[in-house]
Amino acid sequence: MLRNTYFKQLFILLVILINTSCEDYLEVDTPKHKIVSATVFEEDETAISTMTGIYNELLNADFSGGWNYSVSVLGGLSSDVLEPVNPNSVSYAEFNQNEISPDSEFNFYLWSSTFNIIYMTNALLEGLSQSEGVSEEISKQLEGEARFIRAFTYFYLVNLYGDVPLILSTDYEQNSLIAREGQEQIYELIIDDLQASIELLENTTSETRTRADKFVVTAMLARVYLYLGNWEQAEFLSSQVIAESSKYELLENLDEIFLPESKEAIWQISPVGRGNILTSTNEGLAYVGSSFSSFKISDEFVNSFNSEDKRLTSWIGFYTNATRSFHFPYKYKDGSSISNITEYSMVLRLAEQFLIRAEARAQTGYFSGAINDLDKIRTRSNLESISGSDLEINQENLISLILEERKRELFSEWGHRWLDLKRTNRASSVLGHLSDSWEDTDILYPIPEMDRMKNPNLTQNDGY
Repeated sequence: MLRNTYFKQLFILLVILINTSCEDYLEVDTPKHKIVSATVFEEDETAISTMTGIYNELLNADFSGGWNYSVSVLGGLSSDVLEPVNPNSVSYAEFNQNEISPDSEFNFYLWSSTFNIIYMTNALLEGLSQSEGVSEEISKQLEGEARFIRAFTYFYLVNLYGDVPLILSTDYEQNSLIAREGQEQIYELIIDDLQASIELLENTTSETRTRADKFVVTAMLARVYLYLGNWEQAEFLSSQVIAESSKYELLENLDEIFLPESKEAIWQISPVGRGNILTSTNEGLAYVGSSFSSFKISDEFVNSFNSEDKRLTSWIGFYTNATRSFHFPYKYKDGSSISNITEYSMVLRLAEQFLIRAEARAQTGYFSGAINDLDKIRTRSNLESISGSDLEINQENLISLILEERKRELFSEWGHRWLDLKRTNRASSVLGHLSDSWEDTDILYPIPEMDRMKNPNLTQNDGY
């Protein structure tokens, strides 16, 4: 019993050491860290607890937590979906008008929290590589999970900022002066990590949707290949996930999709990682309409829905009081529960895989297959199927239909709309008419000036 308490204390110390901001971890006392790491990785139990700590940190990290500084919120503001309720809120208006200052605190929180997660995964991978006490089976599983989370985090870094530092160790002296690496090299790491993760997790099936298994990683890799224009691999990998019909299915009831362990969920984050009595998701806290709301859905986006679309009534709420009225994202219904978990934060879900495969098939000329996948989403939403309409479909308008369906299906989730506009080179044409100040260089966020002052090798993106 005393030995277990000792390990728990050491684990807490490790979490304290690695749960710091990007600039703080550069000052960690290396000898102490090595002592703690060596002790934590003496047995399976404490090594597993360390991985659990990383999953929990995804809920608390700014970029992934779903709260005000997250990819979901800031990416939504940068696109044509979300707007600040208060137009005088400078911090949010910067993102909404695509005029982000390099000194933006919100941008810094987003940026630095990603490197904190990367540092944590690197610490775990280093600990496993030096461990003699963790069993081979558990070591493979934890390595696969850590490499997945590192790749997942770098995916958002490279898509938001372009060239970024490639940090693969916990060497604070080296990391403090590291320069930015090209996007091609970052994607090479992402693919290498994800492919290795699939192999490492080949014989592992997660009993919960809050931990990564090979299907979670496969779904993420399908998205990566879609972004890179590798249509064949995107179709192949998304098909593997879709084929797991005993594990995943599109739910007809839209209000059930974001519930814990939903069958549409591929990967979720549980609010239990917050570590206190507040148990609603951060998305629920951020989005559900109230007199304290910071964000609303643009009228233009609301008006883009067909009146028969079930997503309009199930996923878009309306709030009004004596001074203001606005629409808000209502995928998450719970914004205030205490000691009663009703929803999980959704990260990857099956609907996206159908849309990935539809787009990949459309790009390769397999129109009937693409339409079939697209119709799965449309008919679930109570819309007329494309196959049953009298539309004359060519490749250009089919892809356009798919992208519009992605906008309506995935809004307020993980910045999908913002990233879709960027990867399809439509950001300027779509967002240019919304702001007179739009410039093509606005597709990348600025590298935070606070980090550039500390690291002279960090260059700035064009336009800032």
